[in-house]
Amino acid sequence: MSDDDGPAGEPVDGTSLRDRYYRGTINRVYYGSETGTLTSVATGREYQFKYPFVQILGSIPRIDGLLAGMEVGLYLGWTARGIRVTVIRVFD
Repeated sequence: MSDDDGPAGEPVDGTSLRDRYYRGTINRVYYGSETGTLTSVATGREYQFKYPFVQILGSIPRIDGLLAGMEVGLYLGWTARGIRVTVIRVFD
């Protein structure tokens, strides 16, 4: 919960928390290497993520709780290895 969230975790400005993120579905999670892939709902593109270079927000604070098929919110960013997932938001 950030400073601009209301008491129930919803943003104060009236927008839905889900509307603040791109939507995606987790395809695979490799727990040993703490990496995985997810697909954007809007574009169908597949993106990679790697812990600790991805920040996981919500009720699941670690990669251990992510499961294939789970719908999440995401932010993307450029790295030296191309575009990667930088934030994964797990919705309750």
